[in-house]
Amino acid sequence: MDWSTLAHWKERAGQLKSEAYALYLACRDPRVPWYAKTLAGVVVAYAFSPIDLIPDAIPILGYLDDLVLVPAGVAVALKLIPGGVMADCRARAQARLAEGKPTNWLAAGVIVAIWLAAAALLLAWVAGLRRG
Repeated sequence: MDWSTLAHWKERAGQLKSEAYALYLACRDPRVPWYAKTLAGVVVAYAFSPIDLIPDAIPILGYLDDLVLVPAGVAVALKLIPGGVMADCRARAQARLAEGKPTNWLAAGVIVAIWLAAAALLLAWVAGLRRG
């Protein structure tokens, strides 16, 4: 593997993390419309959740959310937020990220609940197949 390519992807991941945190700060800004806050809040919660909707252990699909869903969500949310607000939030985000990585445990709990509900539905379906 080309190390310059790996370094490039690490840099892009860092930029994405910074943008996601800037979105978090924008969610709390009164100058941002409610619909932009809602979308940005969902994107941020997922981006900073320590658990992925699609586990990384699943080949190819496991990285789909990291490579497609989060960047797409960030891109759409950025289009809905005024540029001046994002400039302020980006500066504050860079300063905060230099102190450490934020984590969203509430979003992790929601994702765990989704997986548990899916497992319960699967078990109920399998039990129904055995009876019928």
